[in-house]
Amino acid sequence: MARTETYIAASPERVFAVLSEPRSYGYWVPGSREIRAADRAWPAEGTAFEHSVGAPGLALADYTSVTASLPPVMLELRARARPLGSADIVLHLQPEGDGTRVTMIEDPASAAVNVLIGPLGHGLLKLRNLEALRRLRRLAEGEQPLPAGDLPERDRG
Repeated sequence: MARTETYIAASPERVFAVLSEPRSYGYWVPGSREIRAADRAWPAEGTAFEHSVGAPGLALADYTSVTASLPPVMLELRARARPLGSADIVLHLQPEGDGTRVTMIEDPASAAVNVLIGPLGHGLLKLRNLEALRRLRRLAEGEQPLPAGDLPERDRG
C-alpha cells in the first residue's frame, strides 16, 4: 500500500471539482497519456473513463471506474492497465484551515501483484503519487488550467 498526502490551498469542493473532470486525469496522473472517452455522470458510482497509460512507444488502453463516491469527501477508483494489473485508489478530502488535506491511498488490486512489486515497488509508487498530488494541487489552486474541450461519451457496448 502506498499512502501519500498533501495540503491544497483550495476548498474540498474545488478539489472534488477537479476530480470530477475526467480530462484532468491526463494531466495529474503520472503515466496517463490520454483520456479518450467518459461516462457523462462521472464521478458517480459505476461510471468510468477510458484512458491510455504508459511510456512513449508502449501505451496500454484500458479504463478507470468509480467504486464509491461521496462528494466532496471521498472518491474511490479502480484503475486498470491490463495486462499489467489494476489498482484501487482512494482519495480522502478533509477540510484543513482554508484548504484541504488530501490523502491518497493506492493498493494493487490483486495479492499476486502486491507481492510481485514488493517494498521497492511500493516506494516507487509513493514517489509517483507524491508527483500526482503535486499536479492535482496545481490544478485545484489554479496554477494550471483544467483541460478544455469535451470528451466523447463512453461506448458501453
